[in-house]
Amino acid sequence: MLRGSCLQRFYEKEAVILSFFIRDYEPFSQIVIDREYKEKLEMGFVDLHAHSRCSDGTLTPSELVDYAIEKGLSAVALTDHDTVDGLDELMEYAKGKPIEVIPGIEYSTEYNNRDVHIVGLFIDHKAPVFLEYLTRFRQSRTDRNYKLCANLRGAGIDITYEALVDAFPDAVITRAHYAAFLLDKGYVKSRSEAFERYLGDNTPYFVHREKVTPEEVIEVTLKAGGIPILAHPTLYKLGREQLDVLVGRLKDAGLMGIECFYSTYSPSEEKQMRALAEKFNLLPSGGSDFHGANKPGLDLAVGYGKLYVPDTLLADLKKALNTKILFTDLDDTLLNSEKEISEKTRNKIIEMLAGGNHFVLASGRSVNSILDVLAALDVQRSDSIGKIYMAAYNGAVIYDCTDNSVIEQYDVPISTAQAIFDMAMKKGIHIQTYTDTHIISCADDREIAFYKKAIKSPYKVGTDLAKELTHAPFKLLAIDIDDRSRLEDLRREVEASDFAKDITCAFSNSRYLEFYNKKAGKGNALQNLCSAIHVHIRNSVAAGDEENDITMIEAAAVGVCMVNGSSIVKEYADYITKHDNDHDGIVEIIDRFIMKG
Repeated sequence: MLRGSCLQRFYEKEAVILSFFIRDYEPFSQIVIDREYKEKLEMGFVDLHAHSRCSDGTLTPSELVDYAIEKGLSAVALTDHDTVDGLDELMEYAKGKPIEVIPGIEYSTEYNNRDVHIVGLFIDHKAPVFLEYLTRFRQSRTDRNYKLCANLRGAGIDITYEALVDAFPDAVITRAHYAAFLLDKGYVKSRSEAFERYLGDNTPYFVHREKVTPEEVIEVTLKAGGIPILAHPTLYKLGREQLDVLVGRLKDAGLMGIECFYSTYSPSEEKQMRALAEKFNLLPSGGSDFHGANKPGLDLAVGYGKLYVPDTLLADLKKALNTKILFTDLDDTLLNSEKEISEKTRNKIIEMLAGGNHFVLASGRSVNSILDVLAALDVQRSDSIGKIYMAAYNGAVIYDCTDNSVIEQYDVPISTAQAIFDMAMKKGIHIQTYTDTHIISCADDREIAFYKKAIKSPYKVGTDLAKELTHAPFKLLAIDIDDRSRLEDLRREVEASDFAKDITCAFSNSRYLEFYNKKAGKGNALQNLCSAIHVHIRNSVAAGDEENDITMIEAAAVGVCMVNGSSIVKEYADYITKHDNDHDGIVEIIDRFIMKG
């Protein structure tokens, strides 16, 4: 057997686990490290889930910063339970220190009578929408604490809410504080006994808090500029199928990340969480859930000994916060009156893409028609950092123009499309739909001739859509060159139909009435694409001029109407350009909202 310094040199050289030696050679236990884990630590690591005494931890925010530096972290997030009281101290104390600190919070929510926690990272904790939520939540928590204290007094325990606040100043009172109080006063012999007898969900004294849904706090976090992340999913004991349901539901609500790394995960659970992140296209996150002495054996950065959260995760989260995206309509917005793009506008788009920002052509046009515009625009460059996308058919098809791949698509069932065709033709109104290569027109009339002046796609005449289409169409377009009121009448009839709940009707100009899937629309396309490519909604800008652009303008962080746009659209816009589509209005938008800062 190896002894003394010889053994130490062996450990230091090989860095292997020889657990049977540890019992006999305690002085050397610190250097018995798994080699692979040591190599990971040398690459850089972070902890994106930690608590301070401002909720139920035992370190102050300043002490947490110092301890994170001592542990070798490159970044640490303070995510106290339902409070941001420690964030000002955290951020002020960390100035000039060799570590990045991230403002956060851990929300307590309820899903199917279970506690589900959402971590919010990078929140603006002074945002009005966030402060409004926090004020309401704190009041409900205070009311609950008064009721719980009254219940405990009924059980013969001398306790008041004021006494708890005095015992734990500057802390958000949780059941952990009740357990500590009961233990200190001798009512119980352990914290576990406190929960079993008095504080557990199934005890007669427990008081349920106001129901706050995960969707609500996800919305608050996004509006406060933060990234919402589902915390430690395995702790909810939902089973794989039900966990998929929860994650899918929260993804639809705007969830951006999931904790793939956590102190209690087994290797198989970590693998499952990574697969879940990939399945729902969520950003991986992770942390120790450090509480100081309140969770013995669980340490910052390393959890129970083998936690490793790589700093590359933080880089991806920050990228989602910093990348900007511009959605622009084509006709009368990006394109001038001659259906062209000026050299000035083209160069500005190239500059925007070179800066790593994304560009989206959002139009009622077909995929092929938008690709024709893109070819004429000629802005795709191999050295561009940003990417180009399209939302065709009013957002029914979301397409990656750089990779030539469909991201999402929503069609109109052929039976529904046929019913709308029949309604229009009965009223003598021109109507058309689209295949992958052709326009399917109800007639060879002046409306299709008018449409073809701007759109170069070939067309064929047909009214039996089951014969003309190889798959369900993505939109229909009714055209009346002279009388908008006839289109309004058609719209009313469609909206009164049995299938109206699944269809959106919107004007793209005074002559064009469009019909598409309710799940489509430019506003949904904006939200869906931002989610798919991990761009925070706060970095979205949308520009348009007509009614079918309104949902997009409303959904964006900054909604812009062209000065030449319709008056109703201007009512929804955050900004109206000074320059119209014939005088590089898009350049004005890029300079003001994309390139600035």
